[in-house]
Amino acid sequence: MAGSDPVEWYYVGVDVGTASVRAALVTREGQVKTTAEEMVTIWKPHSDHYVQSSTDIWAKCCMTQGVQRNQVRGVGFDATCSLVVLDQNFQPVAVNQDGEAERNVVMWMDHRAAEQAARITSTGHRVLSRVGGVMSPEMQPPKLLWLKEFYCWNLIATCWRDAAHFLDLPDFLSWKATASLARSLCTVVCKWTYCPTEKWDTSFWTAIGLEDLLENDHSKIGSVTCCPGSPVGEGLTQEAAAELGLDTGTAVGASLIDAHAGGLGVIGADVRGFSLPCEDQPITSRMAMICGTSSCHMAISQGPLFVPGVWGPYLSGMVPELWLNEGGQSATGRLIDHVVKGHVAYPQLQEQAVKGGEHIYSYLNRHLSSMAKDLGAPLELLASSLHVWPDFHGNRSPLADPTLRGAVVGLPLSQTLDDLALLYLATVQALALGTQHILEAMTQAGHDITTLFLCGGLSKNPLYVQIHANATGLPLVLPAQTEAVLVGAAVLGACASHDYSSILVSYLTRGTVLSLSFYRKKYSVFLRLHVHQREYMALMND
Repeated sequence: MAGSDPVEWYYVGVDVGTASVRAALVTREGQVKTTAEEMVTIWKPHSDHYVQSSTDIWAKCCMTQGVQRNQVRGVGFDATCSLVVLDQNFQPVAVNQDGEAERNVVMWMDHRAAEQAARITSTGHRVLSRVGGVMSPEMQPPKLLWLKEFYCWNLIATCWRDAAHFLDLPDFLSWKATASLARSLCTVVCKWTYCPTEKWDTSFWTAIGLEDLLENDHSKIGSVTCCPGSPVGEGLTQEAAAELGLDTGTAVGASLIDAHAGGLGVIGADVRGFSLPCEDQPITSRMAMICGTSSCHMAISQGPLFVPGVWGPYLSGMVPELWLNEGGQSATGRLIDHVVKGHVAYPQLQEQAVKGGEHIYSYLNRHLSSMAKDLGAPLELLASSLHVWPDFHGNRSPLADPTLRGAVVGLPLSQTLDDLALLYLATVQALALGTQHILEAMTQAGHDITTLFLCGGLSKNPLYVQIHANATGLPLVLPAQTEAVLVGAAVLGACASHDYSSILVSYLTRGTVLSLSFYRKKYSVFLRLHVHQREYMALMND
């Protein structure tokens, strides 16, 4: 109609996290217009086993839409690096001992394959150089080996016999949307040992006892790959379009792992005018921290850098033609919740937070400020005599030891709300020191990181952000658009439709000279906690 406003284009970003599916409508300028969220089910049938259903996950993806279909130019998916198992008819295959077929996803945080991971590490195969020298139980080869070994021993179960397709969850979502089995380089390079230049290393899969996955041109694990954001198939199939409420043929971008989507959403942010050390410097001077249930530390380089205990280098794992190193902590937000909600004073905390109309962590942050004011001391010095080693779920980086466990030194006999607040503070400090530990390893290997870019749920906690700035001594940047992971997913759809999207920086946080001196001491204690734990293990195993 003459004189009518032009149609506003949008991109849909779908983020499948650990416990929920979120979706967002994102504008060409990278602004989130609307969001929706649906919870997904997690089963824990045994210790260290975490299982989901791909049917449940896709259904929740379909429930998060409801937009004008002719305004959507592209769709992008990101998801946790969980393992999906399907049969030759693309029906779910059970990965749990109870045989429930719908429960066909081995979650990223499932550590059932720790023994298999250790055996793979012991082979010393050359592909291990691309994962920091140590195979993690959170990667797919040990999970696959566990499935083969367990279901070959268990004559009743038929998982390994029936399985025809093993997909990373991000690739499963792309397949459901487009019917294309093309794998994203992000998933297969970062979690499956694939190399873009050398393809699948057949000697590795043979050496670890999974040579049957090489059959039919690796059809079970992927014979076709593509760069993140490249168009997948012919876009949305008729069935997927109907389920999502969008047009058939809408462009779908090759997917990303959720943390990598967050990295993509922040690491290229425009920081001009903030007097940051990374201004007018290559993007390789930046690290993206995606901090939520767990945390990932993403650093990129022009050439491959091998960092002991840190995953990578991965070519085109996040940014095309650049190499990615990925450090991480297996439990961050999850650890904070565990420490706080498991404390005797937690009911009192809940009561006080509800009374004040606050979130529990907002209340704890304010309570700590009040304690510091009463004592006339800087807030962070309140935990001078309380120290935490945060690896309650093992160490992902840079020690790459899933057998390590958490430790707390300096607990009093009392269990008051003040004690809970101090334990919370010491836990956040320990996580920040863990980030410093990863930064140190990356720097020693050749990275030159001058600025941290944060996103994810924990980046909305001002205490967590400030302590990271203080502990690392680096400026921290947070995006103006707080849903950076969703924006990163939407960027994939924009790339697939040959459009462009960007986000801008909102504000930054810097550390203080006083806290740098304090954290040098705190970091020394932190490192000794690890040394002492190893000594205790050796004594008890002698």
